[in-house]
Amino acid sequence: MHSPVLQKEVIEYLHPQTNQNFIDCTLNGGGHALAILRRNGPNGKLLGIDWDLSQIMSSNLQDPSFKKRVILVCDNFVNLKNIVEKHRFTSLKGILFDLGMSTWHIKKSGRGFSFMKNEPLVMRYSFKQSSSLAANELTANEIINNWTEPEICEILKQYGEEKFAKKISKEIIKTRKKGLIQTTFQLVEIIKKATPNWYHYKKIHFATKTFQALRIAVNQELENLKKALPQAFDILEEGGRLVVVSFHSLEDRIVKDFFKQRVSKGRFKILTKKPITAQQKEIKIIPGSRSAKLRAGQKI
Repeated sequence: MHSPVLQKEVIEYLHPQTNQNFIDCTLNGGGHALAILRRNGPNGKLLGIDWDLSQIMSSNLQDPSFKKRVILVCDNFVNLKNIVEKHRFTSLKGILFDLGMSTWHIKKSGRGFSFMKNEPLVMRYSFKQSSSLAANELTANEIINNWTEPEICEILKQYGEEKFAKKISKEIIKTRKKGLIQTTFQLVEIIKKATPNWYHYKKIHFATKTFQALRIAVNQELENLKKALPQAFDILEEGGRLVVVSFHSLEDRIVKDFFKQRVSKGRFKILTKKPITAQQKEIKIIPGSRSAKLRAGQKI
């Protein structure tokens, strides 16, 4: 099961109260959503959104006791305003974005998110069914086998901040001339071959940045976040709170800049002078929380 990161802090800054309505834009296993529902009863509602139907179906929100208070939607949060209008979800007191990958995607999805397992190079969140892929949906396989060397290099530099982007992209092009690159382990070997020996023994695995870059590109994560944050701000009531948990510097920068822009217009109050990070106790239980940064603000 996916363990919600910074749950105590998320609830502290969202500050759910009796009968208030909230949106969880990235449902994952439903941990944060459940914590909200325990505090906004008996009539407070929650709209939970996730791009992956399997995450909605496996969430702990299927309990009949929540039926009248929960709306679950399989969609991308980039469509936030349309989702809210469709479901007539109003009087919003708080919106949460937890931008981390779920444990299920890494360990169970079989879609190539992890460089530790040999899986097909898919890296998509937006599966309606675990074994199906809609027509024309971009995958990591498509990028690796069909995009040009400059295009691949740019992705690795921009989204992965990978210092060996040029060498890795060159090795990808060289390898695919001999045959399709179809699995995660094939890609890991290419990255290993393209990078110096000392790079293979760093604290962070040498394939981390390349896999991150491909995942971000496939799912258009940064572009979607940039489009969704203004929508979230618009639909919040005055006094409503916006909480975002990011997991790498690119996401955090987008959130930080957005908050500053709204403050400069006199419409927003930042509640976190510095990003909130996980304590050592949580990091020991959830190692992925080490990179989490929480920023929160309130609409005024």
